[in-house]
Amino acid sequence: MRLTTKGRYAVTAMLDLALHKSQGPISLSDISSRQAISLSYLEQLFSKLRRSELVSSVRGPGGGYELKRGSDEIYIAQIIDAVDESVDTTKCQGAGDCQGGETCLTHYLWEDLSEQIHAFLESISLADLVAKNEVRKIADNQDRRQIIVTEMSAALAL
Repeated sequence: MRLTTKGRYAVTAMLDLALHKSQGPISLSDISSRQAISLSYLEQLFSKLRRSELVSSVRGPGGGYELKRGSDEIYIAQIIDAVDESVDTTKCQGAGDCQGGETCLTHYLWEDLSEQIHAFLESISLADLVAKNEVRKIADNQDRRQIIVTEMSAALAL
């Protein structure tokens, strides 16, 4: 399967946004520090997510990003598609030139698998992931770690 870092990071960032939506707009720097994703990379991803109307930006002090729709209305496949990512299990990226310019014997098997994976991801919403206890535990640990780092930085600045 070929899901690159771009797709994984986009889903991770959107899940972080969904987990923290009660806090109002979330800054990309907060997502960056919690998820260990480069801020400049997040800026590129969120530009695409905004164009696909999955997030909206809030300017000014206390600004950041918010989900444009409810987390139960945003599906993982939409996020992956928004960042121009594909879930492709073929060797030829779906072109059908897998074996010396010709379609290989198993091309349609892998193409069908790609479609099944995409359909599976179309059935999972951000709300489904937020509801998982395991996801909540990880998010709680990340939040605690971020508070500690923030407090240590403030203490060192004194």
